[in-house]
Amino acid sequence: MPGKNKAVFLDRDGVLNKEMGDYVCRVEDFHILDNFDALKTLQDKGYLLLVATNQGGIAKGWYDLTELGKMHALLKQTYLEHGVEITDFFFCPHHPNFTGDCDCRKPKPGLLLQGIAKYDLDPSLSYFIGDRERDVEAGTSAGVTGILIDSDQPIAMVLDLIA
Repeated sequence: MPGKNKAVFLDRDGVLNKEMGDYVCRVEDFHILDNFDALKTLQDKGYLLLVATNQGGIAKGWYDLTELGKMHALLKQTYLEHGVEITDFFFCPHHPNFTGDCDCRKPKPGLLLQGIAKYDLDPSLSYFIGDRERDVEAGTSAGVTGILIDSDQPIAMVLDLIA
C-alpha cells in the first residue's frame, strides 16, 4: 500500500551545489546554486525535499563523514535562510572499487527506498531531479518519476514537469 506523502528527491552535486567535475572534498569548495525559489515552490505544493547522493569519496578516503556533515549542514542552513527546509539527506559512502557492491549506490534505488520507507511516501506522487542518467534510473527502479537536468541547470526550468 503506497504511503500518503510526496517528495522531490534531489541529487546533490550539479543540482544543489556546483558540479566540480570530481568529488567536492572540502566545505570551502562547496558552492550552493540558487534554486531557492524553485524549491520553495515545490515545498509550498506539499513536497518534502530529500537529498539522495553518491559520496564515493568517503570510501576513497578523500574526505570523511565529519566533512560531509559540514557540507550538508551548510546546505540545510543556507536553504533555511531562504525559507526552504531540506528534510533529510540520504547518501551512499561506498565505491565499487573500494568497498564492493552495495544496494544504495545509484543507479540502484536503495537511497530512494530508504526515503520512501522513512517518510511514508507514495512513489507515484514523487520525483527525483538529477543531472546523471543513473539518477533517473534509480528513480525509475524505486517507482519515482526521474527528471534529468544538465549539471548546474536551474531547477526552475523543470518545474512544469512536476504536478
